[in-house]
Amino acid sequence: MVGSALERRLAREGCEILTAGRQELDLIDQSAVRAWMADRRPDVVIIAAAKVGGILANDTYPADFLYDNLMIEANLIEAAFRNDVEKLLFLGSSCIYPKFADQPIDEDALLTGPLEPTNEWYAIAKIAGIKLCQAYRRQHGVDYISAMPTNLYGPGDNYNLQSSHVIPALIRKAHEAKLAGAPSMTIWGTGTPKREFLHADDCADALVHLLKVYSGNGHVNVGSGEDMTIEALATLVMQIVGFEGELEKDLTKPDGTPRKLMKADRLRDLGWTPKIGMREGLETAYRWFLDHQNMAKL
Repeated sequence: MVGSALERRLAREGCEILTAGRQELDLIDQSAVRAWMADRRPDVVIIAAAKVGGILANDTYPADFLYDNLMIEANLIEAAFRNDVEKLLFLGSSCIYPKFADQPIDEDALLTGPLEPTNEWYAIAKIAGIKLCQAYRRQHGVDYISAMPTNLYGPGDNYNLQSSHVIPALIRKAHEAKLAGAPSMTIWGTGTPKREFLHADDCADALVHLLKVYSGNGHVNVGSGEDMTIEALATLVMQIVGFEGELEKDLTKPDGTPRKLMKADRLRDLGWTPKIGMREGLETAYRWFLDHQNMAKL
């Protein structure tokens, strides 16, 4: 999702775009990554690749989420350094912050408290990626930066209910409930946790902006600066999909972090603001799902 959004955005920059899809390159294979980087010799590297998933996937496959993400980022950062890449941008996740961090979450909240247990494996790997970029900056003087996107959604998202995040899961549930004529659809937990969301195309635009204007040691939050409850989100999705049934809550399932809103002042001060509103963004996501249902349900 993020990679394709970056391709769309970079197409406006007049640059040659190099990609490495899963069929071409195994990013966990250090030798393969070194060989690819030495052959292609990019000027800039954006690390958008990661093993990602929702609460269920994180809780079920903790070793995979920790190991795979550690290997992906370490292999790419080290190979970039070996091949004199001029600039590197590492993408983290808002789950790097403590579970009960003050809201909105400032970049300085990193490592100030315990993580949310349901996704700590992924969070630890992403924290390691930030620190690896900082370590290479400190030891070698390279221009490696990190950005922390909030919860992303949009075209190309993962709609598999066993591994998806909340927005694609809600879109698929509402769509299938509508087709089945179901009286209701169910969400996990109480529906009261609040989350911040950003469209993938807005994220890509922010990342290109950071590559142009930012060279600092600290990571930068990339978010909309606004949040909403899961219940309100589900209601909005139901409206967009056209499902008129009831919304039920499965209280046996976890809520996760009570609230997660990132402070976006650093990015705003650098001259960037989001352009895609929530309803507009969800409508584009639903249209993509309708056009790619066979692929979206894998």
